[in-house]
Amino acid sequence: MKAIVYTKYGSPDVLHLEDLEKPSPKDNEVLIKVHAASVNPADWHTMRGAPFLARLANGLFKPQNPRLGADMAGRVEAVGRNVTQFQVGEDVFGCLPLNAMRSFAEYVTVNADPLALKPAMLTFEQAAAVPLAALTALQGLRDHGKIQAGQKVLVNGASGGVGTFAVQIAKSFGVQVTGVCSTRNLELVRSIGADQVVDYTREDFTQNGQAYDLIFDTIGNLSIDDAMRALSPNGICVVAGFTTMPHAFQLMIMGPRVSKRGSKKIGLMSVAPENQKDLLTIKELLETGKIVPAIDQCYPLSETGEAVRYLETGRARGKVVISVEQKNVN
Repeated sequence: MKAIVYTKYGSPDVLHLEDLEKPSPKDNEVLIKVHAASVNPADWHTMRGAPFLARLANGLFKPQNPRLGADMAGRVEAVGRNVTQFQVGEDVFGCLPLNAMRSFAEYVTVNADPLALKPAMLTFEQAAAVPLAALTALQGLRDHGKIQAGQKVLVNGASGGVGTFAVQIAKSFGVQVTGVCSTRNLELVRSIGADQVVDYTREDFTQNGQAYDLIFDTIGNLSIDDAMRALSPNGICVVAGFTTMPHAFQLMIMGPRVSKRGSKKIGLMSVAPENQKDLLTIKELLETGKIVPAIDQCYPLSETGEAVRYLETGRARGKVVISVEQKNVN
């Protein structure tokens, strides 16, 4: 089978398409013919080994796991003898563990637990765009942010992969959503349901006197002071990404201290991608039309390096997808 492989840390130039042996499913696994995958920040952080903390999980000097790709959608080709949830020929989607990424390939074996049947109305490309970003948004808003109907919620980075899902998932909880993005993305964020939009190139939402019950920061570029200023009493700021390692350490060290001193809370979140229960929740939201994947660009498997390069620019609106079938879906 064809698969994307890298043997050293670096730019997208280190990614190569190679021939690997087609895997066989173990007793609790499913063999999937991958039709589409999608690119996440986890891919380029792991590829570059940056921040350096990323190397603690995948090798200090060279990658122990030479594969990338967490999200995928495809068709079941074989099942292990203990698998009863899925049958050969069914279309599925899901997310691999972040420490065992390998979906940028024609075939992948996956434990049955983090999979779900693909919503029939979605293409493989649309389905592949969903899992990690939507799970991050759901778990961040619901579990870490304690979202409640009637609240005022702000999504920082509302036009990105996680942000586009966060706006829609927040709306499904019955809240008022403000999305923060650049000028070119204002209409996109409005179109996915934001009640208000803030153009960060023209306005600093932390300085305009508005207060929010929940801030979901998908970028991680807010200082603790700015976030606290924009929170209402008892408000929560959930940070799902970070721009620099010093900022991440500041959140990890100072966030809990600041949170203990008053009624407002701030902290970094972690995501549990191998969560079938939450994936089924996402599937229901997709099937009822409450969330719709936003896809910016689609690349063939052979151009995965360019897909990662584009995501790194920070200009992607919604998700960047890999079409393993190498067809044009734009």
